[in-house]
Amino acid sequence: MSEKKKCIECGERFVVEDRDLSFYKKISPTFNGIVFNMPLPQLCPKCRLQRRWAVRNQSKLYKRKCDFSGKEMVSLYAPDSKHVVYSEDIWWSDKWDPMKYGKEYNNKKSVFDQFRELQLQIPRRGMQQDGTNENCEYTTFGMNNKNCYLAFACFGSEDIYYSSWSVMSRDIVDCLLAFNSELLYECIHCDKCYKSIHCKNCNGCSECYFMEDCSNCQNCIGCKNITNKQYYIYNQPSTKKEYERLRAKLQREGFESEKEKYDKWKLLQPNRYAHIIASENCDGDYIYNSKNCHNCFGIFTSGAESCQYCHMCGSQAKDMADCAMSGYSSELLYEMQATSGAYKSAFVSFCRFSKHVYYCDSISSCEHCFGCIGLNNKKYCIFNKQYTKDEYEKKVAEIVKNMEKEGEWGEYFPIQNSPFPYNNTLAQDYFPLSKKEIIDREYQYKADDRFKPTKPVTVLDKDIEKVGEEILEAVLSCKSCGKNYKIIPQEYRLYKILKVSIPRKCPDCRHTTRMSQIKALKLHHRQCMCEEPGHGHEGRCKNEFETTYAPDRPEKVYCEECYQKSVL
Repeated sequence: MSEKKKCIECGERFVVEDRDLSFYKKISPTFNGIVFNMPLPQLCPKCRLQRRWAVRNQSKLYKRKCDFSGKEMVSLYAPDSKHVVYSEDIWWSDKWDPMKYGKEYNNKKSVFDQFRELQLQIPRRGMQQDGTNENCEYTTFGMNNKNCYLAFACFGSEDIYYSSWSVMSRDIVDCLLAFNSELLYECIHCDKCYKSIHCKNCNGCSECYFMEDCSNCQNCIGCKNITNKQYYIYNQPSTKKEYERLRAKLQREGFESEKEKYDKWKLLQPNRYAHIIASENCDGDYIYNSKNCHNCFGIFTSGAESCQYCHMCGSQAKDMADCAMSGYSSELLYEMQATSGAYKSAFVSFCRFSKHVYYCDSISSCEHCFGCIGLNNKKYCIFNKQYTKDEYEKKVAEIVKNMEKEGEWGEYFPIQNSPFPYNNTLAQDYFPLSKKEIIDREYQYKADDRFKPTKPVTVLDKDIEKVGEEILEAVLSCKSCGKNYKIIPQEYRLYKILKVSIPRKCPDCRHTTRMSQIKALKLHHRQCMCEEPGHGHEGRCKNEFETTYAPDRPEKVYCEECYQKSVL
């Protein structure tokens, strides 16, 4: 039977479904012959996801010294961080041994407190980079990239700037979730697109501007919900000459006023309740090639099966709950962040090719480990100390019993224990808090002191053709926050190719603006708003669904059937 709960963090009521109860039973581990049942979560799905993302700084970079070599490096950790930080080459080398930090479990102290103490002693990875990248010093959480700058969680891409989650793409600036694409600017969630600007949820489009939920379109401006069209402007057939005239106007005068016009116009157009493609029995948004996934957001590539409350997961993930950026040939995971190739594990961050690991951080190719940090190819370790199999089983059973008494067992690490300030993490992207809110909750907060204001150049010509290379020497001032920023030669080259204006906002504010276009990761039960003929004498479709469009939002939201009928 499902159970109703009240979140101890935000007070919101939530339901633990029958499928959740079944999963908790399946994920419950056995230590020393005793099955330790996974308790029901104390936090709602939203607060649980916020807690996981609060341990991941993905884009706030600092100049500091490696605590091992003393050499200057770029790092996710500020110079005043309390953590010991090593450069990537040192961290992965045999020049230090994480086992030397091993400690005995103290049954008089909280496990979370002891883990935090260990975190402050063991060296941290400075950048979370993969060695397969080339000329990508200012990138994090990516691999097989080349010539990228301030590009985060990108894979197999080249010449990517100020963007996140780019896969197999090149020549991308200021984009979020660009796949198999080239020459994009300010695009969100686009696949197989080319030379397009300000597009969202588009597939197979080229030389398009201000498009949303469009497929296989060419030379279109200001359209929504169209497919297989060429030379369309605001969903109306146009001519090549009219298209080129409007495009030239945008390139000459900038895109801001047209964006305002488009944003008002598109509110009159219907919206698909969710992007769930080639999937069976799923709810959430942006779910592809999946089965039996619920309350999930961003299940990409080869999909997932029997997952719930997951974000940015997929690729053959199976039987997972409350995971973020995890999956990738994994099974039976609970409350994990940044995981691949793992099996039956819980409460771990940055885990690769490991199984039966619990309450760990930054481990690779490990088995049967508890409370460990920075280990590689180890078995039967607790707090980085080696045990025999029998010793391990008895000791972990003792630890979990004490955690049950303290209310720690079954809960992920508290946000207060994060190695990063809250406003430097992905939690701030998806669940933004003010400085006061962060401090009041006793999370870490850090003022942005990475930039030293100087006298800025603030007057820019909107026509990129009139902006010469002298702009590369100028110091600009963000019109939103006042922070100074510069234009690098690589992005200047792309602005020239795409004929877009020099941005008036700094990279951080541009990123915040993009994130504001991402709907909250929460589902609402609603009825289709379609009132077209064919719905009986009441005139409105009766279909109901779960959607990320909150009831108070201004958009018109249609069920899949009505939406497909509206597509041109």
